[in-house]
Amino acid sequence: MKKHYRFISPVLIFGMSVLIILADCSRKAAPAGEGVIELQVLNYLDMTAANSVNEITEVWETFEKANPDIKIVREDLFNDPYHNKAEAYAASGQMPDLIYAWPSGRSTTLHTQRLLKDLGPLVQRDGLAAVMAPGALDPNAQGAGYLGILPRAMTSSHAFYINNEVLRDAGLTPAKTYAELKAQVPVLRAKGYDTVLMANQDTWVMQSCLFSVIAGRVGGEGWEQRILSGEAKFTDSDFVRALDFVKTLYDDGVISQATITTDYGSVIGQFATNQGAYLIDGDWRIGAFLTDQSTGQAVITPERQQNFQISVFPDIEGAKINKSTSGVLGTGFGISAAIPAGSAREEAAWRLLKWLSGKEVQSWMLQAGAITTPARTDIDVSNFDLEPLQKAGSALATQYNITTVVIDAAFHSDVHTPINDGLQEIGIGSRTPAQVAQNVQRAYDTWQASQ
Repeated sequence: MKKHYRFISPVLIFGMSVLIILADCSRKAAPAGEGVIELQVLNYLDMTAANSVNEITEVWETFEKANPDIKIVREDLFNDPYHNKAEAYAASGQMPDLIYAWPSGRSTTLHTQRLLKDLGPLVQRDGLAAVMAPGALDPNAQGAGYLGILPRAMTSSHAFYINNEVLRDAGLTPAKTYAELKAQVPVLRAKGYDTVLMANQDTWVMQSCLFSVIAGRVGGEGWEQRILSGEAKFTDSDFVRALDFVKTLYDDGVISQATITTDYGSVIGQFATNQGAYLIDGDWRIGAFLTDQSTGQAVITPERQQNFQISVFPDIEGAKINKSTSGVLGTGFGISAAIPAGSAREEAAWRLLKWLSGKEVQSWMLQAGAITTPARTDIDVSNFDLEPLQKAGSALATQYNITTVVIDAAFHSDVHTPINDGLQEIGIGSRTPAQVAQNVQRAYDTWQASQ
């Protein structure tokens, strides 16, 4: 079956230039007497990532070939343009049939407004619990307390990427404590290297990929529950000390103020070209470095990948816990709650969703570097020929003992947005940690009063 794509590029959406690909498919006729069901899908796709083009062929086209009675009209967006469009759909009340979403966090609106169908009955009907990690089907781990999406992975929002090529050139080895990391700053600077690279232009990155870990280490396990239950406040010493540590990172030069102007796409090239010794991002970022199956090219070749490690941030002196990460259920797809239960449209949407979260797609995502830890239990990672960074990502769980919450998964956007903004304000010096904590507490009080 030959497919044609209409490329509308570039277009301006919410102030950002993005490439939209709409599938325009010539397909086999549906069986006599049966109509073709058209499904509108909002998909999250970074067209600059390795193997992103292969997603179109391996995931979407494969499904369409096997299901000629379903027509997919897909909208591909990435980063803030995606989130802005999802919120616009939610505000309009006109949801696409399937939508890519987070279990909470930036997709909180979709959950709390119950715009997503409860997938629990369908999961139970088809026996999916037998092939899914128990945590992946925990309704309490999702924004509205029910199964709004079917996660495709378990995600560590924090990963500490180590470039041993840079460290060796500077006569150093990976830092195990913050004191060691701080001591490396002048040594690396003398050789022309940054210490830690981050894409802090997007405000969510610091919060999700590092500060969630810091807050967990300084505040201890369950720190967020103490705030949610009223036992603690954001203005208490633990949270303020966590914010103080972010200021320390900038003051010590461990993280440069220049990172605040570094966008999410540029940091990959910086790290791959040895501009810094370390990179902080999520475990999903592994995929950006791998070999693109369509071109045979890699941002970091498999041979060079042997010189890189993936761990967690060094121990912080005085923290309540160390050797920890921040984790959350991975993303997945949900079905619009507006689709009638038991309808042919629901069955078509569910068939597509099961494919998107199924063994074949999760296996492809694992090999393509799109996920590190599949949500399915019937996938044997040892069966795949993975690149060194993928293997390092699969072993990341051996580098930490405790997983604490990701802030934007634990708190409503009315609360985590001022945290995100405040972390950037600390970096540029426009607000003190204490002022940020006060602003966050005010936002939390306002949000709580509205509930």
